[in-house]
This record gives sequence, C-alpha cells and structure tokens, in this order.
Amino acid sequence: MRFNLFSKTLTGAIAGIALLVANPAVSADADIVDTAIAADGFDTLVAAVQAAGLVETLKGEGPFTVFAPTDEAFAKIPEADLQALLADQEALTAVLTYHVVPGKVMAADVMGLEEAATVQGAMVDIDTTDGVMVNDATVVATDIEASNGVIHVIDTVIMPPES
Repeated sequence: MRFNLFSKTLTGAIAGIALLVANPAVSADADIVDTAIAADGFDTLVAAVQAAGLVETLKGEGPFTVFAPTDEAFAKIPEADLQALLADQEALTAVLTYHVVPGKVMAADVMGLEEAATVQGAMVDIDTTDGVMVNDATVVATDIEASNGVIHVIDTVIMPPES
C-alpha cells in the first residue's frame, strides 16, 4: 500500500513539476497570477480568480503562499457544483482565499507546520507524515517562486469549513 501511495504521489509530483518547469514563460520575475497563466494546467484556477475579482489582489505586493489546485483537481468537483461555485462570487472568494496563506512559506517551512492560517480566516491542516498533505490535498510540486510569493501545486481543491 505504501508503494502505491508513493507511486501515485511521485506520478503527481512529476506531472505538477512538468506543468511549471516545462514552460519557459514561467519565471520568478512573474507574479503569482502571471505564473499560473503561463503554466499549463491552471486554466480553471485562473478563471476562478478572475470570476472572484482576486486578480489585482494576487498581483499585489504580497508575499503570498498559494496552494494551487490543477485543472485535474477542479475536475474532481461535480460539474454542476463547480458551475454553481463559479457563479457565486462570495463562496468562490471564500474557497480561493482558503488556498492562500499570508507570507512566503517555502517547502522547508511547511515541513515544520501542523496548520496554517489562511487569508480566508480558517486554518488548514498540514500533515507531513507521508509526503505533504494540506487538508485532503496532496502537494505534488513545491517552491515555484513568483515575484510576490510562492506556489505549491495541489491535486485537490480544498474547501473551507462551513461557518
């Protein structure tokens, strides 16, 4: 079982790294939004950030740490639920800001954490027992630097607790 989990994590990590590293347009001089736009595999995230009106915020000075779900992560959400979320700016903003931690938290720093406060206000759980998990999402690529922070790629959209 441990091998299967490792194999899945390794495969996901390779895919996540390929999304960002294989694209020469991705550069540490680009901000978080431009980095996501330049990389393949983040179209849904970029559309969601635009729909929520968060582009200027995430292009701001920061620094920000973004746990960025891939298009495949968004595809795990049933289509009707995803469309409803994209149409509800308040709920969408809550979900997206739940993926953002203030400050620049590199992978080495994440390894020493059990939880982190998000911009949304709730905490995310961090488990480094076997790889790195943020709530129920596996971190598949780390330390993609941007001019205003850092991106860690995750394989699942994480949802904030209901208030």
